[in-house]
Amino acid sequence: MGTEQVALEAALHDAEQRLQAAVRSGDAQALDLLLDDRVVYTGPDGSTMTKEEDLGAHRSRTLAVEVFDQQDLEVTVVDSTGITRVLAGLEGTAGGHPFKARLRYTRTWIHADGTWRVLAAHASAVPDLG
Repeated sequence: MGTEQVALEAALHDAEQRLQAAVRSGDAQALDLLLDDRVVYTGPDGSTMTKEEDLGAHRSRTLAVEVFDQQDLEVTVVDSTGITRVLAGLEGTAGGHPFKARLRYTRTWIHADGTWRVLAAHASAVPDLG
């Protein structure tokens, strides 16, 4: 593996960590920089959300994630495309209702202009086997 590949993987790992921190803090400005304008998020229930809908939910605190406990993270980079696979426990409120979930995220990232941005994201509920 070349040094450029290692650097891209490290940068993607860092971008994923910044994304999680922005979700936890409700930092819509940071999320705006990390999400591609064309991003589509598919939730565990099959619903989809655009970038503007996602940012609006964080700005209004309609979606507030107090806990984003990363339990596993895998990073793959091929050319200018990256994939992160994250297993995490989340707690917060959505639409005024508390939630607690264990989710597996798969995010597709693109590297352009020296930075990583999420182009697509999907979350699936994972049963707590413990």
